[in-house]
Amino acid sequence: MPRPVRETSASRRPRRVNADDLELEVPIQFAATRKGVPHPGVLRRWAVAAFIGGTPGAATRLRVPRISITIRIVGAAESRRLNRLWRGKDKPTNVLSFPSGLADAGQPAASDDSLPLGDLVICAPVVAREAREQVKSPQSHWAHMVIHGVLHLLGYDHEIEGEAELMEEREMNLLATFGYPNPYV
Repeated sequence: MPRPVRETSASRRPRRVNADDLELEVPIQFAATRKGVPHPGVLRRWAVAAFIGGTPGAATRLRVPRISITIRIVGAAESRRLNRLWRGKDKPTNVLSFPSGLADAGQPAASDDSLPLGDLVICAPVVAREAREQVKSPQSHWAHMVIHGVLHLLGYDHEIEGEAELMEEREMNLLATFGYPNPYV
């Protein structure tokens, strides 16, 4: 049975509740306006749900007490710069995932440090524009971007034939737990 995952605040050092728990630290960074961006606690809940739903048994497999996922909210200029640098696409994009690669290696964390699963960079203006264009609630689209990004950090890939269906199904199921509709219809 997987160990429970506890969400922790970025403003305090996470505390172990007992030896069987895995703590997930989700610091939120704002490099753009917060207008229209869900509350950091909501972003964290979506990230925690995606981690738990995307990696059944991960806590046991990773053998670490604490994992971190950083979510950075950016404007169009930073998103465009990162997308051009890392993907060769000269335009801002909704979400970029930067996996650390450490989780795949199953490396134990040193002392009390967190194992960084990776970083998500979410472009607030692109998410807002896409929600309007796709006639989606902004909240459901934000949830989709966080869940989609965390699944990428966990190794899911929609560019590989056969894996897209698995990733999309996982996304739809996770979004449904929050009462959000299928984002692909």
